[in-house]
Amino acid sequence: MDGDRIRGGRLDQCGYAVAFSDAHPALTPTQARVEAERCYYCYDAPCIEACPTGIDIPGFIARIADGNLRGSAETILRSNIFGGSCARVCPTEILCEQACVRTAQENKPVVIGALQRHATDWQMRTGSQPFRRAPTTGRRVAVVGAGPAGLACAHRLAMHGHEVVVFEAKAKGGGLNEYGIAAYKLPDEFAQRELEFILGVGGIEVRHGQKLGEQVTLAALRAEYDAVFLGVGQGAVRALSLPAAGASAAGDAASLAGVLDAVDFIRALRQAEDKATVPVGDRVVVIGGGNTAVDAAMQAKRLGAAEVTIAYRRGPEHMSATGFEQDWARTSNIRIRYWSVPIALHGADGTVTGIEFETAGGARELEPADMVLKAVGQLFDPEPFGEILAISGGRIAVDSEGRTSLPMVYAGGDCTAGNDLTVVAVAEGRDAAEAIHRALTNAPATLPADATTAAPRPVRGMEKMANG
Repeated sequence: MDGDRIRGGRLDQCGYAVAFSDAHPALTPTQARVEAERCYYCYDAPCIEACPTGIDIPGFIARIADGNLRGSAETILRSNIFGGSCARVCPTEILCEQACVRTAQENKPVVIGALQRHATDWQMRTGSQPFRRAPTTGRRVAVVGAGPAGLACAHRLAMHGHEVVVFEAKAKGGGLNEYGIAAYKLPDEFAQRELEFILGVGGIEVRHGQKLGEQVTLAALRAEYDAVFLGVGQGAVRALSLPAAGASAAGDAASLAGVLDAVDFIRALRQAEDKATVPVGDRVVVIGGGNTAVDAAMQAKRLGAAEVTIAYRRGPEHMSATGFEQDWARTSNIRIRYWSVPIALHGADGTVTGIEFETAGGARELEPADMVLKAVGQLFDPEPFGEILAISGGRIAVDSEGRTSLPMVYAGGDCTAGNDLTVVAVAEGRDAAEAIHRALTNAPATLPADATTAAPRPVRGMEKMANG
């Protein structure tokens, strides 16, 4: 890569600290109390129905208003053990906060996400584990994937007294929370701190470097364990095949220096001990219209890129990135060009110099760039399953309880059809755990009354959300 146009160290250390600090500072105790008192505490609360994990939102907010942060956190975590990260990354503006009664009345919802963070942060600061395991059942369950779906499943199974072994291909657990979410959304090693909190319930062993289809097979897991849950996410990247144009650029455009998959760019940044070592272009173009595209563009800008452009093939209403994310990008001086279909990468001396688009009117435009990040989607990789598992629509086929085509094999999260949101993955992992527990023991699908110090609440079921 060109050492002048693609390089690290564009900011001083103070600049990096500011750029990658917490995107949304936490509420103060006074702010949290005042905001909690805005809640109507609706009896038939629409915000609960809008939450994929069915958190008792009025209940946890009422406890904040009463000064009972312990009770508030337990109310949240009983339904969503990833309540801390979901409070930071969940698109509340199109889920619970959009459904808030105050949104319809005054277009100013209760800030449910910030209040959820206030309570769960308090719980994590105490260092205490609010849950207790049920007596050991003697049953063993294998979970493949230490992301939100797998860990939510593992935690709920452990709560019910089952022994759980989690098989994770990477060196760290956390899944997208660790490797795929923008660094400014989950700073200060939050994903790992939350992982430690979740494992604190006991009964869960995590084995790293265990990739399905290589170090471990589904057949072997089925033979050794009473049940298997697959939370393998989407490990493949959608290809974007573009011809190369320009001097010394003939051939494979993908081999041009400066052309990267956005997920690799985000992963490298998330895992870098020193963000000054992460190279970024002076002029960056991101191809795509989802949250990954926005995260990549925002982080390129925060690394010191002078010009960052998001190019999307259709209009703003078609982007899977929320309106909030699009607005956030624009206010961060990131340009979004709509109705721009990429048709060729331009390069010179083996390095990308621009990308050519066809606009809505059929005209061709060349956008200068010394770094192009491809964020055109991720795919489920069915190869480790061969023909033994039913696949539908390119993902693992499951029924309403997360059961696959194989007996006692369940799946959830991004490897199954539905909205690819952390909160949805958590709900599906949790609900699959309840289904597994019922299948193993014929027990009711509720946690034991003494599981926490809070009153027991029934587990709210959920239907898989349709693709947007």
